[in-house]
Amino acid sequence: MRLKPFGESGAKVSEIGMGTYYDPLWIAGAMVGWRRGAGSKLAALKAGLEGGINFIDSAELYGSEPIVADAIRGLKREDLFVATKVWTNHLGRDSLPKALNRSLRRLGLSYVDLYQVHFPSRLKPISETMHAMEAAKESGKILNIGVSNFSLKQMIDANEALSRSEIASNQVNYSLVHRDIEEDLLPYCERNHVEIISYYPLGHGKLAKAVDRLQPICQRNSKTPAQVALNWLSSKDVVFPIPRASRAGHVKENLGASDWRLTESERAELDRAFPR
Repeated sequence: MRLKPFGESGAKVSEIGMGTYYDPLWIAGAMVGWRRGAGSKLAALKAGLEGGINFIDSAELYGSEPIVADAIRGLKREDLFVATKVWTNHLGRDSLPKALNRSLRRLGLSYVDLYQVHFPSRLKPISETMHAMEAAKESGKILNIGVSNFSLKQMIDANEALSRSEIASNQVNYSLVHRDIEEDLLPYCERNHVEIISYYPLGHGKLAKAVDRLQPICQRNSKTPAQVALNWLSSKDVVFPIPRASRAGHVKENLGASDWRLTESERAELDRAFPR
């Protein structure tokens, strides 16, 4: 699994990560302590870790932090890159550090490598939230500050609210079938080396309906459509796709998206096949 530098910390992070958002029913069940299919999800995370993935993304909302804790237990902390997110009702100067401490307890960690604002808030000033994030970073409980689902302007405003740090990443919906960020957000991030964490990197099911457009490249490289789609993303310097890790078989397939590269002509072919 190829590693790439991430953010101010310069951590070496697997170019493909693992996401732990499952579905609304899972979240509802987790709120009352019922984690449906937890065994298969744990097996999926362990398969990825064994295959060289060191990047796992979670969130307090997802109800998956305890499974991440089980997956990483006993592994060298310095070899891992664990990210989680704070929900919109915990973005205040007092509520954010409490939410962070709860996440750390559920993860069984003393710090997270990346802490992200899950969605922008209309209720809390971004300056208050970023000051709380910066204080958490200075305490050593987070190494990188990130945002999620932020527009370019919202991300710039968040960055300007920081006084001693920089926004390390923005987690957004990005795939071959959803390329809106290429209009402004991706070019800005490439110029300023802000990482893009791509959720729904396989199009949240939409890519399955367009596999015919991928088949020529799949056949030339002896790769699956998922492997080609993930490679297209990870070949971009600042992009880290995080496909959902819910089944070990799918995670093992995703491992085959790394350690090779589409040619320049193949990337151009995909750009034509999946126009913005």
